[in-house]
Amino acid sequence: MFKLITLQDTIRIPPDTFGKPLEKVGREQVKQKYEGIVDEELGYVIAVTGIEVSPIGKIIPGDGATFHKVKFSLLAFYPIIQEIVEGDVVEIADFGAFVRIGPVDALLHVSQLMDDYISYDEKQGVLLGKETKRKLTTGDQVRVRITAVSLGRIGSSGKIGVTARQPFLGKLDWLKMDQAPKEAGKKPAETAEKAA
Repeated sequence: MFKLITLQDTIRIPPDTFGKPLEKVGREQVKQKYEGIVDEELGYVIAVTGIEVSPIGKIIPGDGATFHKVKFSLLAFYPIIQEIVEGDVVEIADFGAFVRIGPVDALLHVSQLMDDYISYDEKQGVLLGKETKRKLTTGDQVRVRITAVSLGRIGSSGKIGVTARQPFLGKLDWLKMDQAPKEAGKKPAETAEKAA
């Protein structure tokens, strides 16, 4: 889930930036401190979206910089267990697929892909179901449910696990194929009512 978070902090304005617009320097300082971090409370911080820097700063003895209070907003991605998300398959391996959801890649383990025996074709970079003959490859779009989230400490990238072994989850093309026979079996009146 993407969310906007409003925070307050104190930033250091270095002496070599004195005379430059305070909002611009403040934005750069906040970006350096927050953008790209992974935090248990914030999630994956993507961008600083708004900032207000107090024009009155404090000087600390022994440091030539000024310290200003700042109020700012962050755009963050915070994965929630049981949340359903859609993403693109960015990598296939013998143990599963990596699905890009938001700014991060989640692991879709082979055991969580479908109710079928799955083989890995390294040459073609494909996971293939033995009975269903369904293939999953790089670039495919999938709908998955988040089953595990471990954001860890600041500096780590975190880990996300997902599943596609539930109704209405999996490769989007498979979902369309599964829905097509049901639509074809309806009477013309039912189809017309649905279209209206």
